[in-house]
Amino acid sequence: MNAAARMKDHIDATLRDPRWSQLRNRDRSADGSFWYSVRSTGVYCKPSCAARPARPENVAFHASREEAERAGFRPCARCHPERVRETLRYGIGSSPLGLLLVAASERGVCAILFGEHAKALEADLRQRFPQADLSRDDGALAGTLVQTAALIEHPHAPFDATLDLRGTPFQRKVWEALRAIPAGATASYKEVALRIGMPDASRAVALACGANALAMAVPCHRVIRGDGALSGYRWGVERKRALLAREARA
Repeated sequence: MNAAARMKDHIDATLRDPRWSQLRNRDRSADGSFWYSVRSTGVYCKPSCAARPARPENVAFHASREEAERAGFRPCARCHPERVRETLRYGIGSSPLGLLLVAASERGVCAILFGEHAKALEADLRQRFPQADLSRDDGALAGTLVQTAALIEHPHAPFDATLDLRGTPFQRKVWEALRAIPAGATASYKEVALRIGMPDASRAVALACGANALAMAVPCHRVIRGDGALSGYRWGVERKRALLAREARA
């Protein structure tokens, strides 16, 4: 593929991305959910930036400020994207597989984490959302905690909480493919790569599974090795085995 064709693909993908509309509309409600960089100026901005709209061929979207800065972009001096903060509420409760932490932003549930100790869970959440203010509110999250824990024993039960999925376009594509794997079924990393139309991306699929912050709601535990063996799971292979065993019985 030559440079002109690659640029056309990039522009088409940018224009199809729902974040483009939020950028063009300077949607303040999207601040904190993503950032975008502008190749022609070398800066990155928040969606509500009042600067002159960038051309789609110069725009790239980023899941975090750190990602934009690692790509070599500096904060915009007009909208100061480095100052954006959000508050995440979280609750911690018990489950058949240990403690469970559920965190939510204004847009929906953004983290479901397993752990053994509350402090370790809070540290994990803080590491995943370093720019957020964290507020523990077990009462406000009680219903979501109960519904989430119920998925362990009743994997076919509906989970109707809105999800706030945060990741690169590739990661989100993988996560949507994982959500299409029904309880009781599994898929290999290679099979997931084929399903998203990228047959050579098995390793990248595995990395996207590892980056998943929404245990069970985005069921990365249903992805196994090509030989049927269980491979790494962010919250422990034994939990992965237990989840799959319960789903097989359901």
